[in-house]
Amino acid sequence: MLSRRAFLAGALLPATAGRDDAWPTLERNWVAVSSRREPQSPEHATAREFRQTGDPALKRKIADEVGRLVREAYHAGAVKTGNWWNWEIGAPKRLLDLAILVGHRDDDLIAAVDHFVRPWRLQFYRGTSTAANRTDLCLVTLLNGILSRDPRKISRAAAALSPVFRYVTDGDGLYRDGSFIQHSTVPYQGTYGASMLHGIGAILMTLRGTPWEITDPALRNVFDSVEHGFLPFLHEGRMMDLVSGRAIARRPYGDRRRARALTDALDLLGESAPAARRARWRELIERPPAGHRLMPASARAVHRRDSWVAALSMASHRVAHYEHGNGENLRGWHTGAGMLYWWGEGHGDHYSGDFWHTVDPYRLPGTTVSTKRLPDGAGGAWGENCPPARWVGGASDGVHAAVGQHLFGLGSTLQARKSWIFLDDMVVCLGAGITCRDGVPVETIVDNRRTRAKLTLGKGWAHLEGHGGYVFDGSLRVDQGEYTTLWFDHGTDPTDARYFYALLPNADLATTRAARVTVVANTPAHQAVTAGGLTAVNFWRPGTVAGITVNEPSAVLYRPGHALVAEPQNS
Repeated sequence: MLSRRAFLAGALLPATAGRDDAWPTLERNWVAVSSRREPQSPEHATAREFRQTGDPALKRKIADEVGRLVREAYHAGAVKTGNWWNWEIGAPKRLLDLAILVGHRDDDLIAAVDHFVRPWRLQFYRGTSTAANRTDLCLVTLLNGILSRDPRKISRAAAALSPVFRYVTDGDGLYRDGSFIQHSTVPYQGTYGASMLHGIGAILMTLRGTPWEITDPALRNVFDSVEHGFLPFLHEGRMMDLVSGRAIARRPYGDRRRARALTDALDLLGESAPAARRARWRELIERPPAGHRLMPASARAVHRRDSWVAALSMASHRVAHYEHGNGENLRGWHTGAGMLYWWGEGHGDHYSGDFWHTVDPYRLPGTTVSTKRLPDGAGGAWGENCPPARWVGGASDGVHAAVGQHLFGLGSTLQARKSWIFLDDMVVCLGAGITCRDGVPVETIVDNRRTRAKLTLGKGWAHLEGHGGYVFDGSLRVDQGEYTTLWFDHGTDPTDARYFYALLPNADLATTRAARVTVVANTPAHQAVTAGGLTAVNFWRPGTVAGITVNEPSAVLYRPGHALVAEPQNS
């Protein structure tokens, strides 16, 4: 939070800011920023044409249109209705952009923005003035300052951006582990996060070469987060859905548009980053390296190998099951119930297209769910549906990981302990203590892929041609149509049910049939696997497993001579 003294100091005119050349520089810089984007509207496209031709008729047309919108809808006397964002960010950003592009000072527009975006909105770093929203509010204030030639607004915008650069330990913003949260409980690199990076890049570039140029050393945190928190979720030209909140259920192929938005943001932000970072980002956009990224603060994990990728979304006492709002994503109930996305080579479209409009929302891959019917929007809007779970997270050495989730079903009595052991050639999935009293069956979804590929079933194994294999204990149920679905039926009102299966991405039939997995423990107290000299254990309670003893709930990765222990309390 900005102190009152710091905020007021930021609003003062810098000693050299009165130079006449500051305003042409700001205007020129903003035009350069705005011109890097695709036209947002016919008016924006026309404004760009005016910048290229200088046609006075075009200028009058755009100025008249801005004036009409201000008179009829967005003016100081208008009553704010509906979503606050439209009045403080959406409308003013668009209108100010157009006015600056055509060099049209509109005093009524300036007054309207002054009315709806009050200085106090940037004084306190809380509520709806955090992270991406704070960045946009700073950008609107900056543009209003450029149009009105008011140095106090420029100073206010520059000073109020700095809190966005700081790491946070709760609520909205960037976390040291790579997480990014918006709306208090929703992992959001895919939309709000990309918007924040774009806004930061726009402000940095606009202020370059002026007395307000930002030199805050904490900006390094933003640059670091690109590699550690954003790019891990980019895959085959798509931004993964597990960090995109309610946006996943908007239009088909939204993951591609979100990837484009992120790369555009990095292109702009890169203008203010060291050259070595820019080059590194370009490499990672093409192909992030193999490794494991565990982000406990957002209950997310990404596991990469050269030819396949897996990603996991969970929920905890501070990360929502899902987000809905503005009528969007009303049936995303179970996306935090251990949804495990995985892609082999060339399978980027498996969760793309109209996936969210056609998949069974009770059968998302990797999840354990009660089949109790839920109403649209169950659990509260805007991420207000966090379970009480605190053992959510795990241990990772950057290559492998033991990840666990104490699952509480949304709107359900369901509880379970779920573990995922991420290895070189497989993901081992364990479930125990599965208990429910909803009066309906409980299921664990091994996979649910939109493919009609040939499925071959054997004793304790299954193979999906062109995709990979599965090994498992118990009776696996299968349904093949537009989607190929594999699941375990734990029965109605199970008590201490369990499951084991392993995913083998890209494995051929022979490899699948020959695969062996050593499960050391799979109980509500401990879940453990050994593979290739590695022992991975999730201790839900203190105890001894495979010769490893702990006295606190822990996640452990052990090799002879080396042990990694974490207390996964979602922190």
